[in-house]
Amino acid sequence: MRQILEPIYMKKIAFLLLIPGLIISCNHSKKKSDSNDDGKASSEVYDMNYKVLKKIKIGGEGGWDYTAFDTVNRRLFISHGTKVDVLDVDKEKLVGEIPNTEGVHGIAFAYDFNKGYTSNGKDSSVTVFDLKTLKVLRKINVTGSKPDAILYDPDSKKIFTFNGKSNNTTIINAQTDQVIGTIKLDGKPEFAVTNFNGKVIVNLEDKNKIALIDSRKDSFLYNWDLDTNLHEPSGLSFDLTYGVVFIGCGNKKMGMVSLNNGRSRCTIPIGENVDATAFNTVNRMVFASCGDGTLTIARQINQDSCSKPVTVVTQKGARTMAIDEKLDRVYLPVADFGPPESKGPGEKMRPSIIPGTFSIIVVGKK
Repeated sequence: MRQILEPIYMKKIAFLLLIPGLIISCNHSKKKSDSNDDGKASSEVYDMNYKVLKKIKIGGEGGWDYTAFDTVNRRLFISHGTKVDVLDVDKEKLVGEIPNTEGVHGIAFAYDFNKGYTSNGKDSSVTVFDLKTLKVLRKINVTGSKPDAILYDPDSKKIFTFNGKSNNTTIINAQTDQVIGTIKLDGKPEFAVTNFNGKVIVNLEDKNKIALIDSRKDSFLYNWDLDTNLHEPSGLSFDLTYGVVFIGCGNKKMGMVSLNNGRSRCTIPIGENVDATAFNTVNRMVFASCGDGTLTIARQINQDSCSKPVTVVTQKGARTMAIDEKLDRVYLPVADFGPPESKGPGEKMRPSIIPGTFSIIVVGKK
């Protein structure tokens, strides 16, 4: 899955957590809450009046995966079949595309070098492009098979691709665009995030684990086994303040998991077929987008609890997303489906996508 975090590494952080490599702000006051481990009712009331605001038509053919929001240029990058569509969210119109990205999955932004990167699953490559002009600069072959998630770590200034078929990660120097290493993983990587201080975290979907990588030394650190009530971790987002990750799982739960010990501090019920989670650092809202056509939203109360969740009905298939923290909006790619079809011999039957219906659902408060 997708880069959906604002480049918060540019913000000033007050103190270091007593866990190596993690950062925490000590100015955040802990609020009283009566929420329990299932995300049930809190004693505080928040504006949770999110709804579907509009639907922006993109058109074209083919499937989709990750989407990523460029906070600097305010553009939404959407993986779409063999290309990446680029949408100006304020003008609500397409402004370009990144072509020839066969089987594209993820998009990452290296703002330090004004470059973007896509992970192309079908030819196991990475496309590098100019973040402002969208001009393709080069292609890089990864050291594995079927790169899926892709991440830029600003602390080490490296790109990490997480190769789903070969269970490893390829490391690329973002300044030179040269492959500089490979790390073997103990399972199939799904989504990844950075803690902006030398650690990269990735879900291992088939092992119910999260793996931690030392991005400075290009080495594997250790795995955390998830609690038994969290299965098939997919979506992943990071809260810098408390040093926790929000993990969307295939058993219709999202856990707020500590990076100190891998334990879940609270769980939130969500829909089926989750593919992404997102955390808004401004208002501390957490989101989980699910393929059954639901978007679950809760507010983080403190390091141990979240508010009672609310659900917004989106559209079947709207399983991935990106957030715009400035406007407090969520963007979800989706299309209309036709009868099931198979892409080739031995492949599963999947719903066909009706050409021309590809769109972006916008969820917000107003």
